[in-house]
Amino acid sequence: MEYNLELERAVSEIKKQKAKVVCIQLPEGLKQKATEIADRLKKETDAKILIWAGTCYGACDVPDLKGIDLLIQWGHAEWKRT
Repeated sequence: MEYNLELERAVSEIKKQKAKVVCIQLPEGLKQKATEIADRLKKETDAKILIWAGTCYGACDVPDLKGIDLLIQWGHAEWKRT
């Protein structure tokens, strides 16, 4: 199955926030793409990209991190905007 990871949106948000240190959080099924995502974000933004390797059980499972400017989470399901 192919997912739309909206990497252009992530790049845009990193630039908009002027984030220098970004942590990306992925559910287990998408962790295999972590280095690919990190490499692209780093290349297009020059931000330091950290990969959260801990568990992730959804959008409410936010890691307690210090020293990052931005946390970007991905999931399997699309958020419905109303």
